Amino acid sequence: MKATNLIRNIHLLQRAGFGPSAEDIPSLSEAKAEQLFQQLLKKSSGNPALIKVTTNAFDGLVKGIMAEGKMQELTKEQRAELRKQSREALKDLNLRWLDEMVHGEAQLREKMAFFWHGHFACREINIFYQQQLLDVIRTNALGNFGDMLREVSKSAAMLAFLNNQQNRKRQPNENFAREVMELFTLGRGNYAEKDIKEAARAFTGWGFDLGGNFVFRKQFHDEGEKTVLGKTGTLDGDDVVDILLQQEQTARYITAKIYRFFVNETPDPAMVEKLSKEFFQSGYDIKKLLSSIFLSPSFYEEKNRGVIIKSPVQLLVGLRRMLPMKFNNDEVQLLYQRLLGQVLFYPPNVAGWPGGRNWIDSSSLMYRLRLPRLLHDDEGLVAKPKDDDDVMMGMADKTPKRTGVINVDIEWPVYVSAFSNTKREELLTHMAAALLPSGTIDAAMLDRYADLSSRDKYIQSVTIQLMSLPEYQLM
Repeated sequence: MKATNLIRNIHLLQRAGFGPSAEDIPSLSEAKAEQLFQQLLKKSSGNPALIKVTTNAFDGLVKGIMAEGKMQELTKEQRAELRKQSREALKDLNLRWLDEMVHGEAQLREKMAFFWHGHFACREINIFYQQQLLDVIRTNALGNFGDMLREVSKSAAMLAFLNNQQNRKRQPNENFAREVMELFTLGRGNYAEKDIKEAARAFTGWGFDLGGNFVFRKQFHDEGEKTVLGKTGTLDGDDVVDILLQQEQTARYITAKIYRFFVNETPDPAMVEKLSKEFFQSGYDIKKLLSSIFLSPSFYEEKNRGVIIKSPVQLLVGLRRMLPMKFNNDEVQLLYQRLLGQVLFYPPNVAGWPGGRNWIDSSSLMYRLRLPRLLHDDEGLVAKPKDDDDVMMGMADKTPKRTGVINVDIEWPVYVSAFSNTKREELLTHMAAALLPSGTIDAAMLDRYADLSSRDKYIQSVTIQLMSLPEYQLM
């Protein structure tokens, strides 16, 4: 099907953001995709405000303990209480970031930060460290990959998660060095085991204090000569990061991963090679790479539309953007993240979420297809989320069932007004183009289940029907 302006622009907003809002719809038929992308860039150009969820009381308690060096003196019960409070704050961080994805103007930045959140996957229960890491990722999301790599690598969350606090001379811990090469830069198979061992020696001494600040502990650093990827010297961690950034394979690996996330899960080898060379030559300018992707005519070709399965977060945020709504209980969104298999800040492992067809199984597909109807009808859901300790970090729910009553107020007048200038006979076609990647539908089938009592009821009922189709799971 030939892509109309509306289809092209919604395709762009789905990929470069979390989808259009209802208010966007009237202008998307006339706007040019190139101009729309420039608007996305402009709105994402500023630095984000820190998403801070810890309370002053909790801050004071923890920082007081840190300042007095009393962490080792805490009882088992006190430690458990701190972990509990930290977990609760992580829930708040999850919901606050979701709200930023839904309501924030910086759609491109938040979508790119969401990508980096999976790339630099980190499962760390300490709320201060996670809060700090999220800020690093959001601040650098559209900046320079090298700068972000260095800041993430020096963050307390990542150093703790990958055990570099225990990496010391004569007793090197290879976890951090291995993942920096395998997952963050080069990709598996593009280094030797000796490179890992030597890099681990270079990263000795990298650590953090109780406040989450990076510290270089010289007394633990191996000052001997090392050789990493053919470069020899008395290397330290910063030297290794420099060496990794000097490898064209790093640009190739990152570009291919970004291409799979934003364009097509089956990369075009020639396009990826071209983009990766540009990325490397630009000194890892993320904004330039994204501009090359989203301003390319090939991005809008039919082969690249409707071929990516929405992740659970993309699905939930996209629904909330298109249908303005207010939850009476925000935490039900956490239950749905668990049911669908993607909980922010709880990646399944250091490799992040695998994505693609892994998002869909018999149970998750059922919940996905039911979600629009549940939102519309305020239905309760009795379900048992997957008890995966890898995902829940030892906090898997042992109760047999969980009940999630959505209780959401959809602001239908805002959504309905998006189609106020659309002729009645064109409504179905226009709504299908706004909601489905192909824009094509079985009109007779949808009309059979539509509420014909009024124009507003017709729009509402058909919208829920379209969102309940399998094709709505694609973008």
